[in-house]
This record gives sequence, C-alpha cells and structure tokens, in this order.
Amino acid sequence: MIASVTVRRPFDSLGAIELLREQSLVTVAQGELERRILSGEIAAGARLNEVALASTLGTSRGPLREALRALGQAGLVRVEKNRGVFVRRVTLEEASEFYEVRAALEGLVGRLAAQRISADELEVLRAVIRRMRQALRAHDADEYFALNLEFHDLLARAARNGALLANYRGVVNQLELYRHATLSRAAGHIAPSTREHEAIVAAVAARDAGRAERLLVQHVLASRERLTAALAAPAALPAAQSARAPRG
Repeated sequence: MIASVTVRRPFDSLGAIELLREQSLVTVAQGELERRILSGEIAAGARLNEVALASTLGTSRGPLREALRALGQAGLVRVEKNRGVFVRRVTLEEASEFYEVRAALEGLVGRLAAQRISADELEVLRAVIRRMRQALRAHDADEYFALNLEFHDLLARAARNGALLANYRGVVNQLELYRHATLSRAAGHIAPSTREHEAIVAAVAARDAGRAERLLVQHVLASRERLTAALAAPAALPAAQSARAPRG
C-alpha cells in the first residue's frame, strides 16, 4: 500500500504582497476621493475622469475603479452607461428623506449614548460646545460647520454600536452632497443650533435617554426646516455675509 502524500503549494509571498498593496491603494484612493467630494472640492454632478484621477492620485486605473465602485455603493457617485462616473446630485426631495432617516438614527444615538458615554467623552463634547460658542461670536460659519460634524460623530461613537455608526455616517455623507450644492444663507441660525447642542449634552450627561433621544430627533428636523428656510430666502447677499447653513 502506497501512502498518500499531500503536496503543498509554496506560499506566493510576492502575490500576497501585491494583493495587499492593491487593497491599500484602493483604500487610499477611496478615502481621498470621498474627502474631495464631501468637502465640495469636487462638485455635485461633476464627471470623474479616470485617467486624470489615476494620475493625480498616483495609482493605476484598477484600484481607482475599485474605489469608484465602493463610492457608488456608498451613494456618493453614480455610473451612467456610455457616459462615465459622476458625483451624485441629491435633490431637495431626496435630502428631505435623508433628514427623516437621520432623525431616526440620531434618536437612537442619543438614547444609547446617554446610557454608554464615558466621562472623558462627555468632556470632549463640552469642549466642542465651547469652541462652537467661540465660532458663533466670531461669526465663523465654516468653523462652526466643522465642529458640528465633529460633535455628532463623537456622539455617534459614544453610542457604542458599530452598525448604527456606519449607517449614520452613510446618511450624513449623502446629505453633504446636497448641502454643498445649495446656496448658504442661514448664518443667523447658528445661535439656536448651538443652544440645541447644549441641551443635548445636558440630557446625555444626566443619563436621560428619553430626553436625549427626543432632543436629537427635534434637532435634526429643525435643521431640515432651517435649510429649507435658507433656500427660500433672497439669493442676493453681500459676499461678507455669505456663510454655510448649519448642518444640524
């Protein structure tokens, strides 16, 4: 009887390294494109030229296409047959629907964060609120907008639920496509938005899950109303007064 012999193929280390390298390039390309889209550097509706982007990002078209595919799944770009890839343009109706979904997600964020947030995380939130007040006094809408995103993302992380965080970020990112494409005429609404953030922190710090949930839902829906009002306002404003609307 002849014993069977298992023949093992040698580990292809070069192939594994190349695979890791390509995956890394996809991640880097996806992250950079997402940053450019969400910052408004690449405008809603813009066509994405693969050759130009591959050259700019220093990658081949293979990883770039994988990155674009991932951005499509995230709802940030769309593919038009025989035309190419475009940054998604979100309509007012779609944005309103996103706000409703975000309100539900933020409500759950508030409830869970009130139960799970740490003392250190509370201090970070309070520090963000202090910086928001400074931005309000300085009439710095750009700084306020960045702090607003930071505040809500900190709160979402404090909820300690990975699935919730991923869905929250997905909705927020798609909302950004709309808000960067709209005229910014609601700097006067920063003050009430700041007061709403202060009340949310107070509820979370008191471990009042029901109140935190209710305040966050109200805050997101109020943000939708503020944006709607801003869009209905007269378009002509002096350049010095133009500012981004608070994003909730």
